[in-house]
Amino acid sequence: MSVSGANEKIQKILREWSGLTTGTHRFGGIAFNFGKREIGHTHGNSLVDIPFPMKIRNEVIGKGEAVEHHVLPESGWVSVHLEKEKDIDNTINLLRRSYELAVIQKKKSAV
Repeated sequence: MSVSGANEKIQKILREWSGLTTGTHRFGGIAFNFGKREIGHTHGNSLVDIPFPMKIRNEVIGKGEAVEHHVLPESGWVSVHLEKEKDIDNTINLLRRSYELAVIQKKKSAV
């Protein structure tokens, strides 16, 4: 199952984020990057994968905001299945969290 137009809606919002770029993900879909760091990627209108530190990964899975990554369940990556319109907002919030972590990390490394 998927949400029609989800990929486009997500891209439209993320294009507004400072320093964020998009490109083709190596396994297909669209990758969202901040500098050299990927903050997540889409697989069409049905699935989004997002990286987090393990502590945050466990938190978002525990809250039911995401599930273990569909291929790498023991990693810090999570997957969000886009089945309803509300899943788009949840996904954007999680991508924002990943983006903010990348911004913080970049500031720390610049010091």
